[in-house]
Amino acid sequence: MALLVLLAVVGLAVIVVRSALGDGDGDGDATRAESAEGRPAAAPAPPPPELPRGGRRLFPDFRVVAFYGAPQAEELGALGIGTPRSAGAKLVRQARAYAKKTRPALPAFELISTIVTAAPGADGKYRSRQEARVIRRYLRAARRIKALLILDLQPGRATFPEEFERVRRWMREPDVGLALDPEWRMAAGQVPGQQIGSVGAAEVNQVSRSLAAVVRKYRLPEKLLLIHQFTDDMIRDKGSLQRRPGLAITINVDGFGDRANKLSKWRSFTSEAVRFHDGYKLFYKEDTDLMQPRDVLRMQPRPDLVVYE
Repeated sequence: MALLVLLAVVGLAVIVVRSALGDGDGDGDATRAESAEGRPAAAPAPPPPELPRGGRRLFPDFRVVAFYGAPQAEELGALGIGTPRSAGAKLVRQARAYAKKTRPALPAFELISTIVTAAPGADGKYRSRQEARVIRRYLRAARRIKALLILDLQPGRATFPEEFERVRRWMREPDVGLALDPEWRMAAGQVPGQQIGSVGAAEVNQVSRSLAAVVRKYRLPEKLLLIHQFTDDMIRDKGSLQRRPGLAITINVDGFGDRANKLSKWRSFTSEAVRFHDGYKLFYKEDTDLMQPRDVLRMQPRPDLVVYE
């Protein structure tokens, strides 16, 4: 009799425990997975996207090495020489010289997506725009070598915010960055090639605010915002440039010439009170005594980004 009572008590305990945990057919788990309204809980969010070679931070995790240009003419830069695939192969070889164990190289295509023109065009803006199929072609080529694609804007008499809106959709991609070329940002009455353009900090801040919003909305990895400069007044009111979460804002010291003058300009721009990440541009054809990667890596400070035209 005592044994029967004991078995009855044990059986009752098992029923109570199974009722609390679910009866084993999944109903208990399903109940826990349902929301208060009885709907299944949402699946966990996918992991945020990463950069082409892993991680979510550009600098100082990588040193970016880029080819600049467009397919319309070889004179526009190294990227326009040959097919995107052949340019990519050359870029990988060039980037390899900058790779270190402590700081690997990240290749990049800097494609001119808004191209300044000598003629005003129908709207008087002195610029043309790459077709979407061209941008897609270079993006595919960049992805084959795990590289960034940087869309460069030469706005003519348009504004950088205006041209940014034309490429905004590409900025949703985790491997696409943006470059502003103030040399070709012309004021009213200015003609490309006859005057050197410039941009005010307020206009750059407007673009950076929009770009940072895209990064935040789509949970993108750190995105490159490159600003070219080779004269002191090319970025007006430079001290008012704003930093943005999610953006690696980089001032690219531009301009061709002999080594002494290029290094003098580098020291001048990198000693300013307002500092961002440092970029340096080299010209295969126009530079006198082209600096080799070992020379570039001896510079102080060392560039975060190196662009070849």
